Amino acid sequence: MLKIVQKLFKDFGGYSVRSCVMKKEKKDKKLISRRSTLKGMGAIGALGFLGSKTAGCNEERFTGAGLTSDSREARKKIFQKVFETAFIDTHEHLPDEGERLNGNYCRYRKRADDWSIIFAHYLDSDMRSVGMSKKDWKKFFSAKVEPSKKWELIKTVWPFIKNTGYGQAVCIAMKELYGVDELSAKTVKKVQAGYEKVRRPGFYNRILCDLAKIESCQVNSGDGFRETSMPTLLMQDIGIVGMFAGPELRLGKPTGVKVASLYDWHEVIDWWFNKYAKYAVAVKSQNAYSRNIDYEKVTTEEAEAIFEKRLREQSLAAKEQKALEDHLFWYAVNKATEHGLPVKLHTGYYAIWDDKKPRMPLSRLAGNPGAATDLCRMSPETRFVFMHICYPYYEAMISIAKHYPNAYVDMCWAWIINPVAAKDFLKKYLVTAPANKILTFGGDYSPVEPVLGHAAIARRGIALALTELVEEEWLSLDGAMELIDPIMHGNARSIFNLGEKEKLLSRVKWG
Repeated sequence: MLKIVQKLFKDFGGYSVRSCVMKKEKKDKKLISRRSTLKGMGAIGALGFLGSKTAGCNEERFTGAGLTSDSREARKKIFQKVFETAFIDTHEHLPDEGERLNGNYCRYRKRADDWSIIFAHYLDSDMRSVGMSKKDWKKFFSAKVEPSKKWELIKTVWPFIKNTGYGQAVCIAMKELYGVDELSAKTVKKVQAGYEKVRRPGFYNRILCDLAKIESCQVNSGDGFRETSMPTLLMQDIGIVGMFAGPELRLGKPTGVKVASLYDWHEVIDWWFNKYAKYAVAVKSQNAYSRNIDYEKVTTEEAEAIFEKRLREQSLAAKEQKALEDHLFWYAVNKATEHGLPVKLHTGYYAIWDDKKPRMPLSRLAGNPGAATDLCRMSPETRFVFMHICYPYYEAMISIAKHYPNAYVDMCWAWIINPVAAKDFLKKYLVTAPANKILTFGGDYSPVEPVLGHAAIARRGIALALTELVEEEWLSLDGAMELIDPIMHGNARSIFNLGEKEKLLSRVKWG
């Protein structure tokens, strides 16, 4: 890999690996001095991804063969800076490292602790949509099947899914972590051996910081707030879905509040914010998996009788359920706004595969952008972060960010849903909407390993988007270079007040 990197830097204008690393480390002392684990080899590793077949990018294309000398020079400068610049990862579902070491890849899904885990989030959906039987799919993730035997279960579908964004992220992870260029019957044992060697204490820092060059992650760990053992690396959102969808009355147990009325439930919500808002980076809702985000203002008086029916475990009519959810959504959002926390909302594409009823109601998803404009209008003081670019309806999200001062767009997950669409979205966004309202990376994974591949794909897409804007003369080279720092980490630091959060989290007892 070092030889690949040396040649890439040579093509970039004669930079040696050592001189580039020294230059980057000097810069990073100011940018991210608090985390000594971020080394210069993070950028080198990312360049290595893009020199590999698994990254879908050959060296000639990467360096811009066939372009004018000016275009080649611009491409070299843009790519180099993108790979030197640390990401702030604005969305993950990572469990604590200790949980992974204890065999739990995710609090919600328990599967075999072997190499199949790196397929167990997102790529598992492609495995079903390509036509893999439910029986073989379950066997693949089962602890009852020997890791070396799992190739037989996937060999017929692998050729058709390794090309997707999900597949490419996994391919890059296998190459860079396990030294395997191509998954096959001959290499499956090497993949398992590599998995066992990597999954040891400290592997989160190695993968996220040293290799993927991520400064910090923002993690959604479900409802409420999670006291993680890695508070400045795995920074947490407050999950608010259970506060309003249902609502999930179990959230009241940690508070000690006896819930006998809607006002008591308000007190439960207050408790979560009073205790954790100062440590949280944002609040997060994925309720768009169940309904549109068309939350209306419903008064306490209107919602009170409905909540009492909920306490009595009586069934609610659809209209009643929506009214109760709407009221409690706005109660939680108002609390977030009072505490200065942005509100992250899922929009667009779904990840869940349901064998009984595969869910992808595009007619409902298509309504997300329109509902988003209503939210921005109804609460102009709230900063709404609309996640996943609302794929496939991403054009509309650009117009929302352009028009509403309190609308932000997060590209988390988008790079592996559709890498080409994500690159095109970023190009269009940067010549349409203010550049301080775009967030360009969130791995959105439960297993940590594919985050490495996702980050490499995102870096390539960001560099290509900026390069194309310069080549097409929509931006000057200087203008493109000036955008790299803000869109990769500066915007996130500002939007989520990360400087202050880092100070507080560095002193927490649970860390």
